Amino acid sequence: MRFSFWPSTQHPWNELLDLASHAEAVGFDGVWIADHFMPNGEDVSEPMHECFATLAGLAAAVPRVRLGSLVAGNTYRHPAVLAKMATTIDHISGGRFVLGLGAGWQENEHAAYGIDLGGVGERLRWFEEACAVVTSLRDEQRTTFAGDRYQLADAPLEPKPVGPFPLLIGGGGRRVMPRIVARYADEWNIWSTPDLFDKKSRNIDRYCEEVGRDPATITRSTQALVFVGEGAAEQAEQARAMRPAIGGTSAQLVDVVAEFAAVGVDELIVPDFTLGSPAAIKEALEQISAEVAPSFRDAGSPA
Repeated sequence: MRFSFWPSTQHPWNELLDLASHAEAVGFDGVWIADHFMPNGEDVSEPMHECFATLAGLAAAVPRVRLGSLVAGNTYRHPAVLAKMATTIDHISGGRFVLGLGAGWQENEHAAYGIDLGGVGERLRWFEEACAVVTSLRDEQRTTFAGDRYQLADAPLEPKPVGPFPLLIGGGGRRVMPRIVARYADEWNIWSTPDLFDKKSRNIDRYCEEVGRDPATITRSTQALVFVGEGAAEQAEQARAMRPAIGGTSAQLVDVVAEFAAVGVDELIVPDFTLGSPAAIKEALEQISAEVAPSFRDAGSPA
């Protein structure tokens, strides 16, 4: 199992870079960055850096780990422009980039910036077209595409990515999103607890069977709010009213990560949102890397 780190883009740049570099130094496998322009709520005064500019900086400064968007909102950029941006970051990183893409959802961003959010059905249709555009640009020499939302005419993507440039799809819907995942995704991601992940992952498997795809060809990752230390299990229990959360001592975290491993999680992503100050975040990353991750490392993975 991979272990990856998700720093908030509300950190000042130098602090974010320091945290990402620390995660790499203590053995984490990846760094993921969210694609949002403002906090989700009434108070939007907190600063927030842009995802892809941040990833380009990390690609140049953090030399080993995989880097990716978790996940890009499809409504914010034309998929051909996004593919060009992401491929450039892939070159800067030496082939370590993962393009994470989702349908988009945060209403206040769309309203503030005048970006068309569309209805749920519209967004999913736009998203499926975007996945077709991105994968065709990646895999074909030229792309002609005549969709309802996007049109391309003999479009190149040059230079091509230097790495595998996987497409990660983020989303946990019951019917439309799993079908899109089965058709286009190299990787799939969802916020989850072990029970929820198992349910959603089995649904992905069913749609893979429908389209004749081996479910094992999709790498699967998840994240939850993380609490570390004595009393952290109780904190996580309370936080689950808002979103999936895990917590506890190192021994307790080993037990819950074992549950994730048992239901097929290939990568566990640790957000820093609940870990405290930068110093506390570093301590938590060190603890997870030294006392939790070794129980789940494949041979040859970073220590």
